Amino acid sequence: MTDPTKNLSTEQRLLLAFVLMGGVIFLSQYLLPKPPQPVAQQQKKAAEPAKQETPAATPAATPPATPAAPVVQVGQKAEFPVFENDLYKVKFSNKGAVVMEWHLKKFKDANDKLLNLVNDENATQLGSRPFAYNFKDQKPAADLNEKLFAVSRNADGIVFDYSDGTTVARKSFRFTPSRYLVEVDSAVSEKTAALTHALIWRGGFGDQTVPKAYAAQFAVYMPPTDSSPTTIENSKASDGPIANAGSYIFAGLQDQYFAAVALPKPGQTIELTALSDSLPDPPKSTDRAAFVGAGLSITGRNQFTMFVGPKDLDLLSETDKRLVSLVDWGWFGWIGRPLFAALQWLDSHLVHSWGWSIIILTIVINMALIPLKLTSMKSMKKMQTLQPEIQRINDKYKGVGFNDPKKQDQNKEVMDLYNKHGVNPAGGCVPMLLQFPFFIGFYKVLNVATELRGTPWFWVKDLSQPETIPIRILPLLMIGSQFYLQKMTPTSGMDPTQARMMLLMPLMMGFLFYNASSGLVLYWLTGNLVGIGQQLLFNKIMPASPSPAAQIATKKKGK
Repeated sequence: MTDPTKNLSTEQRLLLAFVLMGGVIFLSQYLLPKPPQPVAQQQKKAAEPAKQETPAATPAATPPATPAAPVVQVGQKAEFPVFENDLYKVKFSNKGAVVMEWHLKKFKDANDKLLNLVNDENATQLGSRPFAYNFKDQKPAADLNEKLFAVSRNADGIVFDYSDGTTVARKSFRFTPSRYLVEVDSAVSEKTAALTHALIWRGGFGDQTVPKAYAAQFAVYMPPTDSSPTTIENSKASDGPIANAGSYIFAGLQDQYFAAVALPKPGQTIELTALSDSLPDPPKSTDRAAFVGAGLSITGRNQFTMFVGPKDLDLLSETDKRLVSLVDWGWFGWIGRPLFAALQWLDSHLVHSWGWSIIILTIVINMALIPLKLTSMKSMKKMQTLQPEIQRINDKYKGVGFNDPKKQDQNKEVMDLYNKHGVNPAGGCVPMLLQFPFFIGFYKVLNVATELRGTPWFWVKDLSQPETIPIRILPLLMIGSQFYLQKMTPTSGMDPTQARMMLLMPLMMGFLFYNASSGLVLYWLTGNLVGIGQQLLFNKIMPASPSPAAQIATKKKGK
């Protein structure tokens, strides 16, 4: 019988051999008995996806509070990933999964650079960056602030993972498009036990380029039963951290115009720990100041939304209406809020300039006060007419001491004279007293309204700050206008020495206003210019009364 394999070529023989070998291997999986599998491996396979392979030394289960798998997962080298959207440019470091820089793309600092909310110089000295770990009680064996995390990116944020098989940590940042919001999620466990920890931001917060930036920086939290937030000054925490915990509406850090506050979920208890660090101010100098910091912690797992952005009233209200309380109007909020609303309307609907809005609103306010100013002028004219009689009374009681009982008789005679002629001695002060609330209101608006921060007007770069030129023009114009207005305003026949003292008032005002915000100086300067125009009109309507000396001389001639 002929052997059929003899007619096969070498290639065919090799192909047949491979087919037979493959068939044997395939059938052996079903025909031969399987060796018993270790129990630990069976549990591990049941807990893992079918296509994943896990080293034998890996722990068997993942703690429910920790999203990272208990496998060795670390960064291989230092990385500095950057997340950027239309509002933020945030630079991270995978060493400790921290923030290196947090830029707000729509804002500039005092040096005309993109605003960075992180105090880079001080963070370097402290060796701590924003969102670093801080363990109050139980600490993991691994120092997570010194470990390199594995980095993964997605369209709306960055995730950091670390695991050495015992300590497992995950920290993620998820940014909301077109909103100043970021969802922070941080979990740490060791041997399946969740570790409570705080995420800390030290070394100050906000615009660090303004003079004495530390003075406007506070830790802040808002109890649900309060109408305004509680602030903690940097100096209060100088003797040690100050911890407060509760079901707060928000908690975090703020400066004059910006805030970074956590918004816990309803019912969550969050702990805010206020910190204070003595650091150079300005940077690289020998002078030091206390800079505020804060730690945020939720038991077990830190999971909250953060508002990190400007204290813009509209933006705050859109996020959470209760965030509006971050804008501190102070005692004169009743006048500051409507003043700001009026300025905002003028800027949005009429002139599209905050500087011109201040000028127009100041003119409107001064025009509204014209009736009171006319009354004041009439009162001052009457007092001028009565000066000879007042001088006669003063001569009658000449030499009487302040504590002498006869002084009361002198005051009574003067008041009787005023009442007889219908004169209110305080009438001349009423317009000034009424302008005081508006002055405080403008001061508060320029100090708390982020909308005015960085707004230019002609040579002024920022209406919320003093002029940056070597010789500040607005304060000098204010001094000149104040002097001219003081000179042309009737002095009610006051003593010549007292009148000369009044002429020094413009210099005192100039000293006070020289370092004030440009918008506030512009308000006062505009008020002076309007006052000059009104005074010129009043002088035409009501000619000046003869001086007391002239009145006395006229009386003597009549006699």
